[in-house]
Amino acid sequence: MEEDWSHEEEEAARAAFTLAYERDLADLTRSVQELSNSIVTLDQIWGLHDYLSTRRYEFDGKYDFNTSALLFTFAGMVKDGLLQISDLEGLNIKKLAKITALSRM
Repeated sequence: MEEDWSHEEEEAARAAFTLAYERDLADLTRSVQELSNSIVTLDQIWGLHDYLSTRRYEFDGKYDFNTSALLFTFAGMVKDGLLQISDLEGLNIKKLAKITALSRM
């Protein structure tokens, strides 16, 4: 699903992308703090390590700003609750409709 992105749309997309990243990072930080505060065993330490490794892999894949896949990325972010469609203001109506449809799948 290759889309053309105007300069204004790309700026709006970068702003939304950054917003989702910051929200996801804040959620991760809260989770790590909660998990680390409850650690009492070595197995829990290794569990935290595994959790962080998994989340790092997810972050590396999710936060690659690539306009050729951005509609899918945004749809996933909407589905995961990191973005609302209103956070994507500045994208054209067709892109917003595609993101909305994809987020419901």
